[in-house]
Amino acid sequence: MPIKNRFAETHAEITAWRRHLHQYPELQFDVHETAKFVEGKLREFGITDITTGIGQTGVVAVIEGRTNTSGRAVGLRADMDALPIEEATGLEYASKVPGKMHACGHDGHTAMLLGAAQYLAETRNFDGRCVLIFQPAEEGGGGGNEMVKDGLMDRWSIDEVYGMHNMPDYPVGKFAIRPGALLAAADQFDIVIDGQGGHAAAPHEAVDTNLAAAHVVVALQSIASRNVDPIKQVVVSVCTLRSDTDSHNVLPQTVRLRGTVRTLDEDVRDLAEQRLRDLVTHTAAAYQCRANIDYERGYPVTVNHDQETVYAADVAEKVVPDVWRDTPPIMAGEDFSYMLNARPGAYIMIGNGDGATVHHPMYDFNDDAIPAGCSWFAEMVETRLPSN
Repeated sequence: MPIKNRFAETHAEITAWRRHLHQYPELQFDVHETAKFVEGKLREFGITDITTGIGQTGVVAVIEGRTNTSGRAVGLRADMDALPIEEATGLEYASKVPGKMHACGHDGHTAMLLGAAQYLAETRNFDGRCVLIFQPAEEGGGGGNEMVKDGLMDRWSIDEVYGMHNMPDYPVGKFAIRPGALLAAADQFDIVIDGQGGHAAAPHEAVDTNLAAAHVVVALQSIASRNVDPIKQVVVSVCTLRSDTDSHNVLPQTVRLRGTVRTLDEDVRDLAEQRLRDLVTHTAAAYQCRANIDYERGYPVTVNHDQETVYAADVAEKVVPDVWRDTPPIMAGEDFSYMLNARPGAYIMIGNGDGATVHHPMYDFNDDAIPAGCSWFAEMVETRLPSN
């Protein structure tokens, strides 16, 4: 495929962009320097239709094809933000910002979309418009939702939208996808259990919140094992358990539990929330405690549209053979879900090879995946907007 040859030529240049972004990570919506870098590169490519500040700090750019008889537009999205993690890779291009790193590969996603933009701006071998979407705040901020609410789909008349994420422990540059639910809804809870503090040597004179919290943790695991159809997926994880004391001989007045619920089905999502509320309330009461529950719905399920999944997989097959078209769902969350709820499209995974998983201080995006990722982005436009 000719595109692959072009990206072999520009591989080193795109890698340099990626490693620059890796050194200067920014969090959530505070991606001002990253957005400036993106805008600067787009202008270097001769792209002039650029809008900044969409969804607070997102960048949207349009590349016009040689013709536009179709009147159609295809959106390509990459996320720009990093994570509040101290990098431990020791790489020469490691993060220069203490406590922040690109531990999820968004630097790679952004660089690959920039690489595709450079090629598409040079060739314009398509009929219609390519809309480049550089999104802030995927890591917990809901930047995808903010861009959609800011009119992304309607203002740029996007007909279809596609995105990509790297996949550790999968062969470098290979693609994986599935129709339907690919990534989970990501909800979170904050529970405060209140009792009566006291001396550890006289537990009968107190109401032990630690005991109640321990039983709540165990009870919550029954949601997956005893309430949800075993064919369907659900994860309930208590990630923080913290009391209001750090003493060896004080029973705490309050204990806080924080965690997440992940589901791939709206009915299961509703069931899991209701069972969590019931179990926490009644378990705490059984141990003479009171429970306050703050349950927040997060990113919805990332659902690939059937026909667009076929399009995405067929293009991936042109780039690298043997696409995994029925990869298992992943229980991580992704706010590209908001874009897929607004327009038909698909989200595809690209192999990152062996190494640390995402959100780990030793993670690094594999630059060897760049030519395949750029090729997929570019070929999606040329295939979905064929030139006359």
